[in-house]
Amino acid sequence: MTDGERLRRLAADTFGWRRLRPEQLRAMEHLMAGHDVLAVLPTGAGKSAIYQVPALLLDGPTLVVSPLIALQQDQREGIEDSRAPDAVVLNSAQTEEENRQAWAALREGSAEYVFLSPEQLAKDDLVDALAELGVSLFVVDEAHCVSSWGHDFRPDYLRLGPVLARLDHPRTVALTATAAPPVRQDIARRLGLRDHREVMASFDRPNLRLSVERFTEDARKRAAVVERVRELTGVGLLYAATRKDTEYYADELASTGKRVAHYHAGMAANARERVHQDFLDGAVDVVVATSAFGMGIDKPDVRFVVHASVPDSLDSYYQQIGRAGRDGEPADAVLFYRAEDLGLQRFLTASAAPEDAIGDVTRVLGEHDEPVTPQQVRQEVDASAHRATRAINLLEEVGAVTADADGLLSATDAEDPVGQAVETAEARERLVRSRVEMVRGYAETTDCRRKRLLGYFGEHLPQPCGNCDTCAAGTAGQGEPESGEFPVDASVRHREWGHGVVTESTEDRVTVLFDDAGYRTLSVDAVRDGDLLTRD
Repeated sequence: MTDGERLRRLAADTFGWRRLRPEQLRAMEHLMAGHDVLAVLPTGAGKSAIYQVPALLLDGPTLVVSPLIALQQDQREGIEDSRAPDAVVLNSAQTEEENRQAWAALREGSAEYVFLSPEQLAKDDLVDALAELGVSLFVVDEAHCVSSWGHDFRPDYLRLGPVLARLDHPRTVALTATAAPPVRQDIARRLGLRDHREVMASFDRPNLRLSVERFTEDARKRAAVVERVRELTGVGLLYAATRKDTEYYADELASTGKRVAHYHAGMAANARERVHQDFLDGAVDVVVATSAFGMGIDKPDVRFVVHASVPDSLDSYYQQIGRAGRDGEPADAVLFYRAEDLGLQRFLTASAAPEDAIGDVTRVLGEHDEPVTPQQVRQEVDASAHRATRAINLLEEVGAVTADADGLLSATDAEDPVGQAVETAEARERLVRSRVEMVRGYAETTDCRRKRLLGYFGEHLPQPCGNCDTCAAGTAGQGEPESGEFPVDASVRHREWGHGVVTESTEDRVTVLFDDAGYRTLSVDAVRDGDLLTRD
């Protein structure tokens, strides 16, 4: 029996999945052949199956790194509803006894899957205990968080590379729904994926109707949001930029007769869980939420996702609208756009370089004659664990700090480590701001909107889609071939902005993600005439 036949049989007998998508099966077969895997599949495409099935054929527990406690619980419950071996969770929300029982199940071999956060893996004693178990499969969920180019970069994810080394590099699978070409390269590099294979599915969701409604006045935009959501039928999501706005829109929609709830990270955990469950159970028509809501939500009949304001990036936008129409039936993705709202997103996503923490980390490492653990450094600096971890990562990026095979840190003789690390942090800030500008390009285009969105992820749509507002208005062109000079994934160099990677390419324009300047969209004619861009 081939690996593919065994995998299909296990999927059917254990999980009740009578059919595996080609991308799922291909990724599983790569894992069984001993390769690391990076899988980029759209929201709702069944990424979890990629590790859940092969795990049953590998000797040793499967470790799943997942960023949110709610998401860990969802994934665990999905496994418990099947015939698969037990799944356990290790996190700070559990009691000491619950965590003790989880460890006992792992040591006895009755639990196959263990879910935890990247922050948990910052604890040296926990990593040592996992190493003793002989982890056979290491899963990084929401893997775009690993990349400093990713839209939801999290410093603790950068420590996963050293953790993998301490676990003796078990087979690794990195999963994400959103990763433009440079982000994929960064994920593979930072995790240290070995002899890895990439499995990609199309980003296109043809059943989603894309549209943008533009406004100049905030009051008119708000009124239009309420009216549009009132008219839409079925269950849906309304995303707002701030916590205050979630409450405002929820109150306005409730007055129209909609069954509505609001959700944001400032609410008590039990209140958030109640909204989550009510949405899944169909007890509410609309959830008005910040971006904190939705990760891991698997509800097939969501008929619309509306954004009351611009998102922080097209990555976030794609992930959020991907929660609509998972049943394959028509669904609406509507963005209410006011150019002035871009400034709010720039403010919300701004993050100053942790200069004091960088200086403290440099000082602490200089005071030690022997390599020390990241945990010890965090304990000795006068900064939060998050800022200290970010400082360590920045210093590693510029070569001022090195980590050995056991993850122990040492300072190097780098010149001006604080200045270099701050400069790197500022470059990342430019990238974040440039992402907001890419949202502007999507919202203001008169070309096929789907074509613009897919192009951002490096996927070329040769003809207008016929299912967006610009196609309906007749402004979408007849399709453009890709630029032969600057194809997607090409490494290029700009006279002023330095090195970059092409993420979108058409006959008329090319979009490049530059290492230091972020995203820039350039006219091919201007590039050609001015000799601004050359292939590296």
